[in-house]
Amino acid sequence: MRIHIPTFAAVVVFSLVWMFFGIAHLVNAEALRPVVAGIPGGVFWVYFTGAAMFLAGLAIILNKWAKPACYLLALMLFVFIVVIHVPGLIRGDFSAPVNILKDLGFAAAAITIGNIRNHIRQLGQL
Repeated sequence: MRIHIPTFAAVVVFSLVWMFFGIAHLVNAEALRPVVAGIPGGVFWVYFTGAAMFLAGLAIILNKWAKPACYLLALMLFVFIVVIHVPGLIRGDFSAPVNILKDLGFAAAAITIGNIRNHIRQLGQL
């Protein structure tokens, strides 16, 4: 079985997206403070999740601990759903259903990539 170039490209893009999200969290932590206002620890969690996102992307692209990184990324996204988006849904936040679906999709992709990433030895080979 071969891993095709589009699959490899999708893995690279996925990891770059998470590295970008991580940097965005680290650079814009104060702007994201309202999202974590009701959570003990507050802005610490913005920095923590930003670092986790960046490191997950780096692990995927370097193929070092990619599977655990992807599974932890999926777990983090499920926590976001429970801690941030479901309370938003209850409060009537119109973007909450979209954010729940977005994070479910990202979590599914992370699990899938975690399961295939170690099989890609080099471009186009399994």
